[in-house]
Amino acid sequence: MRALWYVAAGVAELRAEAPRVPGPGECLVRALYSGISRGTERLVLAGRVPESQWPVMRAPLMAGEFPFPVKYGYAVVGAREDGSRVFCLHPHQDVFVAPEAMCVAVPDHVPSRRAVLAANMETAVNILWDAAPLVGERVLVVGAGVVGLLSAYLLARLPGVEVAVCDVDAGRAALVESFGARFVLPQDAPVERDLVVHASASQAGLRLALRSCGFEARIVEASWYGDAEVALPLGEGFHAKRLKLVSSQVGAVASVMRGRRTHGERLGLALGLLDDARLDALLGPEVAFDALPAALPALLAPGAPGLCPVVAY
Repeated sequence: MRALWYVAAGVAELRAEAPRVPGPGECLVRALYSGISRGTERLVLAGRVPESQWPVMRAPLMAGEFPFPVKYGYAVVGAREDGSRVFCLHPHQDVFVAPEAMCVAVPDHVPSRRAVLAANMETAVNILWDAAPLVGERVLVVGAGVVGLLSAYLLARLPGVEVAVCDVDAGRAALVESFGARFVLPQDAPVERDLVVHASASQAGLRLALRSCGFEARIVEASWYGDAEVALPLGEGFHAKRLKLVSSQVGAVASVMRGRRTHGERLGLALGLLDDARLDALLGPEVAFDALPAALPALLAPGAPGLCPVVAY
């Protein structure tokens, strides 16, 4: 068994682990693909997870301790010994043992490679639960990364909802439009929005979100900034417009569904929502597991090409 470990700022390595036999309630999984969550894993590689958030940011099956060394990641698709495919919130590792309850079946109609998006789709589902969009609302999504695009993809499927996606990269326009939304650059962002989902992880993006709101609009903050501080103009029209700024974080099921859906049920829903070949455009670049430690700094660099890097085992 070999796993990826973040061992110092900007440095990762593959470490061998002694194989073990699954115990009661566990199963052996051989990885097929895993997805890299650029925003989160960039902060982990840089050692920028704030100490106050170390307990919160622990992935379910991670090992080690923040900041280093730590075995991190949460988007692996693999095959059990009987050949059935599962998604597991496990770090990047070629073979591993995990609790049966954490290995969620991949639907037959969802390809293994696309299924690595399940963790991001689960985040998008939770964002929509927190946002509670209404039929006919005018919505702006700020940030066309994976989470922003998946949120826009879900929002655009709601009847009568007008969705615009704002990003500094005009190269995302065709993808946004393929999801049924409208692409805009920051200088063209619409105003008087009823709902804004912010997913750019930038101060400029959140400021734009505030400017784009109509009266009593809601802003759902889906970004995570690590140890960075964000300055906001909470004077100006923030109070006069009676704006609502709420956070959304996937660690807890959104309050409107808490007690109605478990974490496992939410993940199962996310996997089922990946039955759309258009979502393959979010995947890549692809890197072999053996080459992952050397490739990570470039894959996680700001402005690196692609959206969701995929590790092939």
